[in-house]
Amino acid sequence: MSEANARRAAFPFSALIGQAPLQQALLLAAVDPGIGGVLVSGPRGTAKSTAARALAELLPEGQFVTLPLGASEDRLIGTLDIESALRDASVRFSPGLLAKAHRGVLYVDEVNLLPDGLVDALLDAAASGVNTVERDGVSHTHDASFVLIGTMNPEEGELRPQLTDRFGLMVALENCYEPQIRQDIVKARLAFDLDPFAFRARHAVQQAAYIERLCDARAALTRLSFDEAVHAHVSALCIAAGVDGLRADLMMLRAARALAAFEAAEVVTVEHVDRVAESVLLHRRRFDDEAAHPHEAASSPGQPSSTDSANSSTDSDYGYLPPEPAGITHVKGVIPLSTKKR
Repeated sequence: MSEANARRAAFPFSALIGQAPLQQALLLAAVDPGIGGVLVSGPRGTAKSTAARALAELLPEGQFVTLPLGASEDRLIGTLDIESALRDASVRFSPGLLAKAHRGVLYVDEVNLLPDGLVDALLDAAASGVNTVERDGVSHTHDASFVLIGTMNPEEGELRPQLTDRFGLMVALENCYEPQIRQDIVKARLAFDLDPFAFRARHAVQQAAYIERLCDARAALTRLSFDEAVHAHVSALCIAAGVDGLRADLMMLRAARALAAFEAAEVVTVEHVDRVAESVLLHRRRFDDEAAHPHEAASSPGQPSSTDSANSSTDSDYGYLPPEPAGITHVKGVIPLSTKKR
């Protein structure tokens, strides 16, 4: 294998180690790109870009497109030649990165550092599967169905909640401190770097199985529906988490359906919902577990309840101390107010 080909070769998706939640989220977004993308939060060196490149190989076109931080809106969505439209009534469109990423992966590293306008355009296209460019009354629309993967390091700042909520799923990666898992990851990476061709050959069967399952899942997606028990469970989970709006409910149902389709299940079950719930609620949850289940946090006799404590901390000023009884010293020659003659 030439050095140039070795550099282009992606680490196999099936060879990723210790990344089960991330792999599941990426596969769900690949089965149903309408989920709206995956936001991956984590420190440096946690295989965020490696996983994204690996996923692209499983998709029909295998496209992996990276959006640079300094990209303009025109480079993202494309441009229209207005002069040609005025001259001969023809629309001449120059594709942008959204068109190039069609049927593949659009990867945005440090998405939290992008201008809000670009993030809005990305999320609109990811959710709808189409991109529309309008200039001076002239418009052009094209298909833009891709898996959006945005990564961020929390140490470098957060996305605005309004934008974070629009990502369908979120996974928070952490540094691995399990010795055996670290060793397995390092060994796999060294083996891949030493001979990418041989390493990929050892995982070829598993890779082919992933590709076939993804293709079958996409075909089966529309045949799966939700019964009342699934709807009720989704509503209960979203209410308990205190989410804003109904996007969490919709994304949870779509993610559960995508998981059922990927596993070739006959129906979407409550178990499927439970397995995708965390990636749907992680970036939308406003209530912690104690607030969501107050009956589980009953206070002991004589102790203030968690609700009372929350109200106390909310209503009082920071640093406020409760009043304490103080001793009273009587001073000679001073008449108490209560005994003064009026």
